[in-house]
Amino acid sequence: MTPKITAFARQRVTVADGVALNVASGGSGRPIVLLHGFPQTHLMWRHVAADLAADHTVICPDLRGYGASDKPAGIGDRYSKRTMAADIVALAGALGHERFALAGHDRGALVAVRAGLDHPGTITHLAALDVLPTLDTWDVMHGVSAAVGFHLYLMAQPPGLPEAMIGASADAFFGHFLDVWANDPEAIPADVRAAYLKASREAVPSIVADYRASATIDVEHDLADRRAGNRLRMPVTVLQQDWGAALGFDAAERWRAWAPDLAHETVSCGHFMAEEAPAEVTRALRDLLAR
Repeated sequence: MTPKITAFARQRVTVADGVALNVASGGSGRPIVLLHGFPQTHLMWRHVAADLAADHTVICPDLRGYGASDKPAGIGDRYSKRTMAADIVALAGALGHERFALAGHDRGALVAVRAGLDHPGTITHLAALDVLPTLDTWDVMHGVSAAVGFHLYLMAQPPGLPEAMIGASADAFFGHFLDVWANDPEAIPADVRAAYLKASREAVPSIVADYRASATIDVEHDLADRRAGNRLRMPVTVLQQDWGAALGFDAAERWRAWAPDLAHETVSCGHFMAEEAPAEVTRALRDLLAR
């Protein structure tokens, strides 16, 4: 049986022509939407979501192309973060929320940032877990230290080869990241790991399309915002591992260029912090929502 977020209702919500998202939601009060990362689904928020639902409406979708959400062919801008962010705004609106807080991990954080830049009147608060903005990610990757992000370069290649290579050994590929990015492997139990691997192996083309967009159209969108001086206008919280020390950059400085009202914290847990340190993540989100 596929694990679920306890006491959360499941539904499918149409957000664009031919695209519906799988959504788990629960609680009541001021709304917050939680976006998952790679190679995961909305299930990664199971601990944090259950806690926040005590006094918030919590909405946890599978992103377009992931989990049980629809997976349109990866052509044009279908997996740009601009399109994926528009999905989330449409989702919240369909559920009756014209303004809402937004938190994302990994890929979901990139979608959240784009939503904050494109829809500043809609996103009241924004949290990003363990990423840099797309433009900065490419900028800090240099030399052999960039090997830690080999998957970014693999999935940036033109259609065909990445999909074939990953599809030929999907469980080994996706399982690699679940293994090496977690400081506490017990935080992702066997049933949850199995759910992540199944969801990922069934979504190879759309996951690659998401990453490919971050090497192409997403960079164009970030560059346009930087040139125009467009920044995140809402309170922003960032939780990150200390990648800056390893790769030679100041993460807080990078984020501050995009987010003037910034709270930046370095964490000691692994990449999957909502599962490895849910109390710390929940505390940070509650602090953000109080700003």
